[in-house]
Amino acid sequence: MGTSKSAKKKAILFGTEVTEGLAAALTGALNAMQVTNFRPEPFLGQDVDRGLLLPYFGHFGTIFTANYGRVSFEVEIAGAGAAGTAPAYGPLLRACAMAETIAAATDVKYNPISDAMESATIFYFMDSIKHALVGARGTFTLSFQPAQIARFVFTFQGLILTATDTPNPTVDLTKFIKPVPVSKANTTFSLHGYAGACEAFSFDLGGDVQPRLLINDESIKFVDRRMVGNATMDAVALATVNWDQIAKSHTDGVMAAVHGKTAGNIVQFDAPTVQIGRYAYDESQNIITNTLPMMVKPTLGNDEFVITVK
Repeated sequence: MGTSKSAKKKAILFGTEVTEGLAAALTGALNAMQVTNFRPEPFLGQDVDRGLLLPYFGHFGTIFTANYGRVSFEVEIAGAGAAGTAPAYGPLLRACAMAETIAAATDVKYNPISDAMESATIFYFMDSIKHALVGARGTFTLSFQPAQIARFVFTFQGLILTATDTPNPTVDLTKFIKPVPVSKANTTFSLHGYAGACEAFSFDLGGDVQPRLLINDESIKFVDRRMVGNATMDAVALATVNWDQIAKSHTDGVMAAVHGKTAGNIVQFDAPTVQIGRYAYDESQNIITNTLPMMVKPTLGNDEFVITVK
């Protein structure tokens, strides 16, 4: 009888590739990621029916083609411990078509790019069963709700390598900083210059990631990006902020959010050109709220959204 595998004994390693599609040398000491809600999909692709002509009923199997893998997981939004130090989750953002710019002792910025996009290697261990993805690229969403931990939700696709029986690595997760909860004390948010009561806000990078599995070449491509968001704010007099007019006039405005107050554990989000979509009314605790869809637009290009860790 084989020994059953424990759902509690998992690990994930993630690192930027030097050569796209060539597995990076990852170690538990340098490349371990601290994640929650991990969901692996190790064997995706197309099932081709053979369509054989036979003089009897029955299933004659399929051919599995265009194979790739996908993983999704959440990472807490927190700083890096010191200003000007890249956060432990930096490689994840870089593999989502984001550029990393480090200003020593000041901050680290991540902005979207449209060229020279990096790829990543992912090793994940399911209680000593090792799966590997190479050439991986992905996209993410992020969400802020009061009294909760803010998190990135990442989804990556990659080319699959052969699974092996390999012991779980010893991991070092000390580079991940403990987050602070979303609250009035820790979090600020403003939209088109208005900083009223906000029940929640979220963003979706909107990355279009596609396996491109061709003759002579197989890769995972990041082919487009359309960033959107959503905010829920208490409704107020139109004289205070007129979302009706703002939406109907297609007015662009600034979005700004800061999470954290202590240097080394501050993450800032800035979008200079945000259009409000078809807003709606809702209710929360018998309070009228506005649901405000956001279209996060570039100004000069690759500048629609900046994450600053400081």
